[in-house]
Amino acid sequence: MEKICVAVRVRPPTPESSSSENGSSLWKVEDNRISLHKSLDTPISTASYAFDHVFDERSTNACVYELLTKDIIHAAVEGFNGTAFAYGQTSSGKTFTMTGFETDPGIIRRSVRDVFERIQMISDREFLIRVSYMEIYNEEINDLLAVENQRLQIHEHLERGVFVAGLKEEIVSDAEQILKLLDSGEVNRHFGETNMNVHSSRSHTIFRMVIESRGKENSSTDAIRVSVLNLVDLAGSERIAKTGAGGVRLTEGKYINKSLMILGNVINKLSESSKLRAHIPYRDSKLTRILQPALGGNAKTCIICTIAPEEHHIEESKGTLQFASRAKRITNCAQINEILTDAALLKRQKLEIEELQMKLQGSHAEVLEQEILKLSNQMLKYELECERLKTQLEEERGKQKEQEQLQFTPAIKRQPTPLTAATTECSHENQKEVEDLKSQIELLTNEKDSLQVKFNEQVFQNNKLMGEISELKEGMLHMKEIPKRLSESVANGKEVYKNVIVTMKTLMAEKEFPTAKLLFGVTGITTSLLSTLESQFSMILDGQKAGSIVDYPFYDQWETLRVSLKNTASSLVSDAQAMNEILNSHDKGQETAAMEEKLKSELSILAERYNELEKELSLDKQLLKASRESHGRLEKEVQFLKEERDSLDVAISQSTQRLRVIASDKENALKDLNVEVKRRKEMEEEIKQISFAFSSRQKSLMSFHNEIKSKMQKLTTQNPKLK
Repeated sequence: MEKICVAVRVRPPTPESSSSENGSSLWKVEDNRISLHKSLDTPISTASYAFDHVFDERSTNACVYELLTKDIIHAAVEGFNGTAFAYGQTSSGKTFTMTGFETDPGIIRRSVRDVFERIQMISDREFLIRVSYMEIYNEEINDLLAVENQRLQIHEHLERGVFVAGLKEEIVSDAEQILKLLDSGEVNRHFGETNMNVHSSRSHTIFRMVIESRGKENSSTDAIRVSVLNLVDLAGSERIAKTGAGGVRLTEGKYINKSLMILGNVINKLSESSKLRAHIPYRDSKLTRILQPALGGNAKTCIICTIAPEEHHIEESKGTLQFASRAKRITNCAQINEILTDAALLKRQKLEIEELQMKLQGSHAEVLEQEILKLSNQMLKYELECERLKTQLEEERGKQKEQEQLQFTPAIKRQPTPLTAATTECSHENQKEVEDLKSQIELLTNEKDSLQVKFNEQVFQNNKLMGEISELKEGMLHMKEIPKRLSESVANGKEVYKNVIVTMKTLMAEKEFPTAKLLFGVTGITTSLLSTLESQFSMILDGQKAGSIVDYPFYDQWETLRVSLKNTASSLVSDAQAMNEILNSHDKGQETAAMEEKLKSELSILAERYNELEKELSLDKQLLKASRESHGRLEKEVQFLKEERDSLDVAISQSTQRLRVIASDKENALKDLNVEVKRRKEMEEEIKQISFAFSSRQKSLMSFHNEIKSKMQKLTTQNPKLK
């Protein structure tokens, strides 16, 4: 049993106040006593108070922490629950004492750093720290680390005690991480402006650290220590006449004063004698409900009461000091919070048996020694059974960890819970995970089917595209051959026509050859020309029919040219035959002039046709150039389509392979889960049986232990020398 540590801190006067006026009342601090003085330093006997610590306006936050809070922080690391909170009127320095500034950190920030420094000094234990930050605003609990968690409810559990359901807890590893969380929580806290404070806290805040530790050697006989450290910044009590509050500020002030009044009632009840103490109204306020373990319970607690030195705040300061005086009479029963394992419990009972054996040495209690020997044998069997159970549990935990890794579920460190509850919770979680996996497999199967349909459609389109590409390739090959053949034919025709014209001009100039010879030469030349052109066009037409090539713009022109040449040649042949007949029946000399004139006209016609052929040749060259450019574009498009098809094939192949792997993994995971669920159900039944046997044996052991104690007491009374 130990009393609550209570301290008083006087804040410095504000620049606007003048505490040195004549007739003004002053607070004087002497050692651990604070008293109210009138003018000429005359003390008022009814206004003198003594506390564990009293800090004047020159004291710093470092001094307050070292003398008041540091021991509680160290005790929390050792396994004791701890609480520190500031109480006082508004604008008296509570938030400055608890939070402080960067240049002068308050109790909360210094405690955070001191906890981790203390942990570094303890090398034989490993620690796990969780933090949470909440505020009580208008009797509603809000989570300052998660804005979406509002209006949380308080619950009570046999093992956990009083806790806030839904409150976010962050696992932390260093002090800087906690300080960042504190800064983010301060942003979400409710502040407001009043006539007494431009930055007034409108809510109570509770910063909580849960410290768990166990031995690093993983000894089965070590207990797990779990302590809770609460650092509380209370909103200040206020009078409406001084604060000038209205509207929202007035509502906030009512809730603040109500909760502080209930806190004062709880302090009054706890300060009374236990015989006179009636019902303690913890449940009347959420603040007192949460702080219940710190007020008369299992915790080391310190209270910092802050007062203002100004004359017009004397009544509020007296009320604060009276609250502190009552709180000083409260006693707590703080003890280390340990969760004993089965092996640790066995070890303690074994030590008690050894102590009894030591007491029985030298006595004649042979019957008791035999009973103790029997009890030791039972304990040995019990230890073996516990070892077997422990081995099974370790295997179960290992398999469960592997299963959680397989299911991509992050591991979360939790406080140890009873075996039956843990296995039941795991069973429910596994069942839920099985259902989730089934739904995921069904979705993946549907997605696989849809992708397979798209893949088949893509394959069909690719095959169709490949056929079109092949036809385009063949067409382009024929397109290359047609202009080439036409160009060669035109070139040959051009040379032949040049020879014809030159020959005719030569014959006409010399006038030595007879007309029959001239006509014979022209007929031969024309026939040779037509046969050459006919063979070339036949080859082109055959190539078109074989390759199914579409008609080209210049084909009609070449066809017209062919018909025209053929008609011209036919007319020349017929004229030649007519001229032969005329020559055979008439005088050659008379008809020579007429034939020359006719030949000249024919030559002029051929010259005109030659010029037309040259123009058509130029046009055909332009068409040939355009067809080559079109061919180049088609080749590029074909190459692009081929590359796109190859990339689609690769993507579809990879997607199909991934789907197969995912489906296979999910099926295997589902099978393993079904097997694991079945095995866990069997393990649950076995654990229930073992737990029942363990409970019954423990009861028998305790009854036997009590029997031994009673016999020892009887033996002691009979033989006083054993004392």
